[in-house]
Amino acid sequence: MNPEQEAPLRLLVVDDQELLRRGLRMLLESTGAVTVVAEARDGAHALTLLREEPVDAVLTDVVMPAMDGVELIRRCATEHPGLPVLVVTTFDTDRVVADVLAAGATGLLLKDTSPETIVEAVRTALAGGLHLDPRVTRAAIAAQRGSATDPLADLTASERQVAACVAEGLSNTEIAERLLLAHGTVKNYVSTIMRKLQVGDRTQLALTVDRLQRDSG
Repeated sequence: MNPEQEAPLRLLVVDDQELLRRGLRMLLESTGAVTVVAEARDGAHALTLLREEPVDAVLTDVVMPAMDGVELIRRCATEHPGLPVLVVTTFDTDRVVADVLAAGATGLLLKDTSPETIVEAVRTALAGGLHLDPRVTRAAIAAQRGSATDPLADLTASERQVAACVAEGLSNTEIAERLLLAHGTVKNYVSTIMRKLQVGDRTQLALTVDRLQRDSG
């Protein structure tokens, strides 16, 4: 290999549809700039693979069973700090954009994006930047405005569900049973929500969420 030639990017592709995973893999590898070292069917599978296979970045869909893309982004931020996670999806609603950006995505592209643009987005993320498809910029601006006026807008969909349960007075065990989550996952959610809403304990969290919900209603 020419010493000046960049090594191929090592990527993990996450999507619950095998045909789409394989298609994206073929397109990316056709650029000569990428090696897809692994494919995962959902977020939980991706986390397992990440413990076994080092990668430069993760490309994930949003809507998946078992663990969705938003939760995968949040978990990667905790378990693999500094690992870029970019979303490649067909879902470009304001809510999806708000959720993935709040979770810490380093890129958001639509599935009809060219493979060359995806490669460039990965390089931007690795350099510390954020790549947004121009077609979702409006939704991103709306998400930022919503966040400025509604603190709950900073929470992902899953975090809002947990927050609502806390406001009802449910324990972590009860929340885990209701939402079909592991107890440790609920505990992590509660800690993240407390940090985002800047409250010091569970009682303050419950009161704050209840007030915000009533204000928004």
